Amino acid sequence: MILSMKVILLLKIFYNQKIKQRMRYFIYMLFALTALLLTACSGSDTYRGDWKATDSKGVQLDITFEAKNFILKYKDGKIRDFNYSQNSVKTENFVETYGIKLDDGRRYDIHFPIASDESMGFIVDGGGKIMYTISRDEYKTRDDIYRLD
Repeated sequence: MILSMKVILLLKIFYNQKIKQRMRYFIYMLFALTALLLTACSGSDTYRGDWKATDSKGVQLDITFEAKNFILKYKDGKIRDFNYSQNSVKTENFVETYGIKLDDGRRYDIHFPIASDESMGFIVDGGGKIMYTISRDEYKTRDDIYRLD
């Protein structure tokens, strides 16, 4: 009887150690997943930095993308600041599109239509309308980007 009690006690200790190991593993995996998700929400290096932009009316402005916010700087001195998180990445035939969501719920895509060139692209609203044409070097229009020459 005493021997069986000792065996049961040893089994309980062994079982408790297994539970502790599993809990430690679970907590570690939860921490790793949380760290990955927090990192994934910041903006991509592809579009971070300074851009020269032209809106649909031909107004020129500068856009600066940082990890979690971007700034619109108009030529008249007006500045607008928006917080965002990146919520998608799509690649089709080497053409990349990054989805961003503003804190107020609006969604936009940053689309690079030329597969070999991420120095120019578009910021497109949720309805597919081009809001801004962006370029690293100069102010461009939609026609400049799609020109064949």
